[in-house]
Amino acid sequence: MRRTRRAARVLGVCAAALTLALAAPGSAQAADGVLFIDRAAIHDPSGCYPLGDFVPSEVGNFTNETAALWSGPFCDGRVTGFVLPGQVIRPAPGMSLFIQ
Repeated sequence: MRRTRRAARVLGVCAAALTLALAAPGSAQAADGVLFIDRAAIHDPSGCYPLGDFVPSEVGNFTNETAALWSGPFCDGRVTGFVLPGQVIRPAPGMSLFIQ
């Protein structure tokens, strides 16, 4: 009897997780457009990108998403600024950039 209840509970949890995963299909999509970091083009960017180590970077955001600049090298630390769609920032205040 306990095994049956446990199996039913596990199946219920799995069904709930599957429902949540299917309900939010847009959450893992990349930004549409081109992001430029030091004039290097990144098409449909998504995730964390390093910025220049010793020289401040130039960032051009020609996507449909806002990019966040971070003080740490792996999109950690604190947010130091934002790059709005259509905006170019030079020098970019940060060591990394995150875009959804």
